[in-house]
Amino acid sequence: MSKKPAWNGQHESFNEALKYMFQRQSGEEKSIYTPWPKFNDATTDGLEWNTLTVIGGRPGSGKTLIKDQIIRESFILNPEDKFRVLEFQFEMVGRTSAIREFSSITGKTYKELCSAGSVIHSDVLNECHQYAKERVKYPVDIIGTPMTVNQMRDQIDMYMNEHKGVKTIITLDHTILVKRAPYQNNRLDMLFELGEFFTQVKREYPVLFIALSQLNRNIDNPDRAIDGKYGNYILESDIFGSDAMLQHADTLIGINRPAKQKIRFYGPDRYIIADDKTLVLHFLKARNGDTRMSFFKAQFEKMEIIEMDTPETQQRR
Repeated sequence: MSKKPAWNGQHESFNEALKYMFQRQSGEEKSIYTPWPKFNDATTDGLEWNTLTVIGGRPGSGKTLIKDQIIRESFILNPEDKFRVLEFQFEMVGRTSAIREFSSITGKTYKELCSAGSVIHSDVLNECHQYAKERVKYPVDIIGTPMTVNQMRDQIDMYMNEHKGVKTIITLDHTILVKRAPYQNNRLDMLFELGEFFTQVKREYPVLFIALSQLNRNIDNPDRAIDGKYGNYILESDIFGSDAMLQHADTLIGINRPAKQKIRFYGPDRYIIADDKTLVLHFLKARNGDTRMSFFKAQFEKMEIIEMDTPETQQRR
């Protein structure tokens, strides 16, 4: 069996770069726009293909909300692009995710839609039916069974072979729910393999990954909840398994919900946190964009997030 060289001349990289730049400038190659101009501006006009975006936050910080809204609005905001979505939903069942979407479009809370004591009017039910009828036209597939990295790889290979050449957004909710293989001693071993898996797949197929992650216990240090401290900010090292994931992520975002920690004045600039719906997105790594901090407002009753102006700062005396 003859061996083939693994190297290419650097001219191929330059030619590929020039071709990609031309395609971007001409609009032939586009990122996936998100619903938020601030988000798109911090990245390369949104989520770029063949990249990995990791979003980390505490439970209840809004990371799943952001992922769901990106997917929900992706087909509307990117009507000229042909792509599919494959979701690894290991945290919640598909039914729950669908009800969250109904909540978003009706303005009714999950409890109002599902509680035995609530009366759902026919117009609300009809709105849900019409939404579902339109929504299922979009090519979104869901895998709800937790599996190992190798099993995920097998599923993606089958999926991409079935839909040859079609770009695919692949989401993972969330990283620590991936099953450990028998040869892996701990979660960290799994995360290192998961990071390598992301890099391999995004090189082989026209995909982009959105992976959700928890934070580690560093963030629970009481000193970090003291008003007006730099420690209020989420750092790269706060992302669970950051050593395993950081080198593979193209974009790394940490979400904070300061009021959950009873922080009233956020960071050394002492931004005034008016309520518990204020979210802070820290763009910790943006390989093809800018690192920055942006403020958003969570509308949990509608299951959506909107942009907000940067809060005023507390006047120092």
